[in-house]
Amino acid sequence: MGFFSKIKEGLAKTRDAFMGKVESIISFGRKIDEEFYEELEEALIMADVGVNTVMEIMDELRSEVKKRKLTQAEELRPVLQEKLAELMGTEQEGLKMAPDGQLTVILFVGVNGVGKTTTIGKLAHRFKSEGKKVILAAGDTFRAGAIEQLEVWGERAGVDVIKQSAGSDPAAVIYDGLAAARARKADVLLCDTAGRLQNKSNLMDELNKVYRVIKREVPDAPHEVLLVLDATTGQNALQQAKLFGASAGVTGIVLTKLDGTAKGGIVIAIRKELELPVKFVGLGEKMDDLQPFAPQEFVSALFTGNDTEDSE
Repeated sequence: MGFFSKIKEGLAKTRDAFMGKVESIISFGRKIDEEFYEELEEALIMADVGVNTVMEIMDELRSEVKKRKLTQAEELRPVLQEKLAELMGTEQEGLKMAPDGQLTVILFVGVNGVGKTTTIGKLAHRFKSEGKKVILAAGDTFRAGAIEQLEVWGERAGVDVIKQSAGSDPAAVIYDGLAAARARKADVLLCDTAGRLQNKSNLMDELNKVYRVIKREVPDAPHEVLLVLDATTGQNALQQAKLFGASAGVTGIVLTKLDGTAKGGIVIAIRKELELPVKFVGLGEKMDDLQPFAPQEFVSALFTGNDTEDSE
């Protein structure tokens, strides 16, 4: 199944909530008036597109209506799709990797419960299936069961996990991971980190220490710092992204559980308000359900009904 088919299937709940409401507003024979704009604005906000982003979209729609002299609501459907497509951008941003023969280091950050460990396991599986040698570093030494959970995913993906005992210094674990990755001539090192936000200054100090260790050992690394967010939390995911963003040096987003939510509009808010690329989306429980994110196909899938023929 190609990305378009997967994203279309995975966005079913969002499409039903978002487009179901939008379609009822952009109905045949309805005039474009102030009441229409208000209802459309509310529908976009309810889909977790984000208030600031919605205001900008509405301003652009009003402008287009005047420019194109549109009077009927149904004429606005392709304009809305066009504006969302423009907002998402055309570029599909892949992971930044080290040159061939050198070690790529990817750091994962995010609060507990968002699917960080699962994401690392699925990405390890993806890299391994591409023929790369992968090692995992269990840098979340704080959460009970985090190390064991990563080991389970390591076994599933068939990759080694470097660990120390619970409560160890995360930077020391990452250091061991780097040493093992070089000794075993690995291509990719995926580093888990603690996800607690209760004491943010401690967490950020910990992350900074991990950073310094990685930079000292591999000057060009980390090649990516991926913030893992749970799509089902909607606007809360956006707040987490803002908290982590600057201080953790985030370079991209992984949005998990997109298939289980009607709040998929959060992808649009993240893209617009944070100017961070969504690199991967989680579209199910299976190993291969972590998919590289294609922005234009995401928008197309939002506007494509289940009865429409797939295009790969």
